[in-house]
Amino acid sequence: MKAMLAGFAAIVVISVGAWLVLERAGFSSQDVYSSQNVRLD
Repeated sequence: MKAMLAGFAAIVVISVGAWLVLERAGFSSQDVYSSQNVRLD
């Protein structure tokens, strides 16, 4: 049971960390799929 909870905790930490890194690096879907001809509000 401890191993499963540790695995869930690791998944949460990795996913939140990856989201933060990609947001700060400019790899959000809004930044990737927009161009000068697309207006995203």
